[in-house]
Amino acid sequence: MPRSIPQDIEIAQAAELRPIGEIADGLGLEDDDFEPYGRDKAKVSLDVSRRSPKAKLVLVTAITPTPAGEGKSTVSVGLAQALSKQNVNNVLCLREPSLGPVFGIKGGAAGGGYAQVIPMEDINLHFTGDIHAITSAHNLLAAMLDAHIHHGNELGVDVRRITWPRAIDMNDRALRNIVVGMGGAAHGVPRQDSFVITAASEIMAIFCLATDLDDLTERLGRIVVGYTRDRNPVRASDLDAHGAMTVLLRDALAPNLVQTLEGGPAFVHGGPFGNIAHGCNSIIATRTGLALGDIVVTEAGFGSDLGAEKFFNIKCRTAGFDPQAAVIVVTTRALRHHGGAAKDDLAKADPKAVERGLPNLEAHIANVKQHGVPPVVSLNVFDGDSDDEHKLIMGRCEQLGVPCLKTEIWARGGAGGQELAEAVRDTVEQGSAKFEPLYPLESTIKEKVATIAEKVYGADGVNYTPGAEKQLAQLESLGFGDLPICMAKTQYSLSDDPAKRARPSGFEITVRQANVSAGAGFIVVYTGDIMTMPGLGRKPAAVGMQVNKKGKIEGLF
Repeated sequence: MPRSIPQDIEIAQAAELRPIGEIADGLGLEDDDFEPYGRDKAKVSLDVSRRSPKAKLVLVTAITPTPAGEGKSTVSVGLAQALSKQNVNNVLCLREPSLGPVFGIKGGAAGGGYAQVIPMEDINLHFTGDIHAITSAHNLLAAMLDAHIHHGNELGVDVRRITWPRAIDMNDRALRNIVVGMGGAAHGVPRQDSFVITAASEIMAIFCLATDLDDLTERLGRIVVGYTRDRNPVRASDLDAHGAMTVLLRDALAPNLVQTLEGGPAFVHGGPFGNIAHGCNSIIATRTGLALGDIVVTEAGFGSDLGAEKFFNIKCRTAGFDPQAAVIVVTTRALRHHGGAAKDDLAKADPKAVERGLPNLEAHIANVKQHGVPPVVSLNVFDGDSDDEHKLIMGRCEQLGVPCLKTEIWARGGAGGQELAEAVRDTVEQGSAKFEPLYPLESTIKEKVATIAEKVYGADGVNYTPGAEKQLAQLESLGFGDLPICMAKTQYSLSDDPAKRARPSGFEITVRQANVSAGAGFIVVYTGDIMTMPGLGRKPAAVGMQVNKKGKIEGLF
């Protein structure tokens, strides 16, 4: 990246935002269709999402990333900006950033360079309050459950089999395992409890998969919070909690309209992680985009083995979406990593390492293709890349019959993604997509897990701990066996071992736990050492953040 370019936050702060009414007007929205949240944000009415869809849907995914990320959100924004420069009526649909990664490892998460959604600071922080509302709804259910137990436990909840944790939108490893109710008889029943980060909350998943307020309420009522001593599920509706939870989420459910740096429309709504949740923005926001644009650009968390797999097999299946193309973001840095380059050498050109890492890209291309969606590869260019490395990547894509275009979106915005936009348009216009989910819902839970492990990860098979075996048998017996699977897996490898780079072979994955997200409508299967509450590193991104004497935020990214 050219060093002369300012930091992301400086670019965002220098931008001249168009009034949000102008953005809404450009989409053909009437005054009654949206509610401004200040000058530069708005909530769009749920009624708009019910209009007939007219746009083609394009997904942006990536190869297996390094911890710094490979620019998937940046490419998503830049592609939308590039399409706008070509006079294509497009709408961008992204997830809301979680405060955990913002203050943890990545800093801001609204794109980068000259391809950002703005107001960047608001989007990265409290925005319109959606994530706070989700956190509150989650913890209301936890509080009502504990209150029910305290006041006699009429439902007969087994406190040893409570599955509903608490939630907070922050990385805090000390909250992974806690004990509550330790203040005596007046302060609740003592029991072991835990926290998840809000992005891993089932409420977040429900929020992003609900189609309207009635569907939201019904899904909230289906949530399983625990089991009785007879192993029967106890649901949020048994506690009469779902109505109040909907009250907290009512305003949040309307999608948030903002803009790109180049003044294009963007919906930023919902924020489940791709490694421990389904990793896609809300169905309502995507449907709204499909009703208003001709092309909708959306993204899904991490690589095709995580967010894209769940986009195809959970989100598209739930909403009836028919994606027409998928952009796979690749960088020389990530391929060097997968080719065995040392961490300190990832910024140095190394064609041999890139060549050794190319099987990772091949795996992600295969993953997209096997869902019947034609891929386009975006080679995200960085300073330090060599021509030889680019030739290797583009040559391999040519051998596979996949378009591969260099992009300089971070440095040049939409102007740096013109060839990518043309390739995406060509792919969509060809109409060759024949989207199909990877597995039938009628398969058993184990059959579906095996399909994902073998066809997407490249595993030889699946091992189950004794505890996981019992959990799966119970879920099948309770009638949850026909739900899709949401795999919780490391984002740093196609396997469940983050140390395995490139395209591993000769491995099996290990399932250690499974539970039902009955409201969201999927089974969560936990592999390896994946956790639903991240922790802060030795020097988190928060260390470099401050408000200067002029009242401006510094160091957000």
